[in-house]
Amino acid sequence: MTQQIQEPELSGVRNFRDVGGLPTSDGRTVRTGRLFRSGHLAHATESDAEFLASLGLHTVFDFRNVADHALEGPDVELPGVRNVNIPLSDPADGREFWRLVRDGDLVQLREILGDGKAAARMSNSYRGIIRQRTAEHSRVVHALAEDSVPALMHCAAGKDRAGLSIAVTLLALGVEREAIVTDYLESNAPHRRYRVRRTGESAGERSPEVMELLAPLFDARAEYLVAAFDTIDEVWGGVDRYLAEGLGLTPETLDRLRDRLLV
Repeated sequence: MTQQIQEPELSGVRNFRDVGGLPTSDGRTVRTGRLFRSGHLAHATESDAEFLASLGLHTVFDFRNVADHALEGPDVELPGVRNVNIPLSDPADGREFWRLVRDGDLVQLREILGDGKAAARMSNSYRGIIRQRTAEHSRVVHALAEDSVPALMHCAAGKDRAGLSIAVTLLALGVEREAIVTDYLESNAPHRRYRVRRTGESAGERSPEVMELLAPLFDARAEYLVAAFDTIDEVWGGVDRYLAEGLGLTPETLDRLRDRLLV
């Protein structure tokens, strides 16, 4: 099902979209204007900030870590909006990894990323976030159920950490997995993709082979999100137990969440 609002053109914020319009298994629909996702807001222009302020946001959830903030800067301030930083691990993170990229060390990059290893790294990271970050995801969903909507979730690119947090929220709302994957894959659109800004960029870093090796890290691939869903099934036996035991969501909390975010 396609989104039901006109997408704005933001010049300093990548991958912004309203998650409204997605269908649930019981015939309801995610409300428009209640749950948004994007890349970071650090480079938002004045007009971008005006648009974001017009959304009436209650909370911005920022899943970036200290390294992200050092690289990109803090989010722009939006009047009256609460900013909640909940750092999540970044599948493409690692100081040593980015040193190899900057140095254009093809031998080592082939060793750690070639022959499907980059895609496997991403799938394994998604699995790890689902297993290890239940407290963080529980905090987000409980906040949404209580008082934090309208809300915007973002990380650096708005693809991995924000993508998983949005996926977890949508599972709690009863959205089918296929619809969640479809929304996730929209991050591949050229105008949405993250623009990497690294200091000391070298010719080796920009070489076609390096970019090919890095491509799986910057793609949204269904297999990554499916790996997360598979982990839920393997560890908890399905979504219901994951929500109840993994995230500690009671039926009453789920009802409040759905009343806030569904029509």
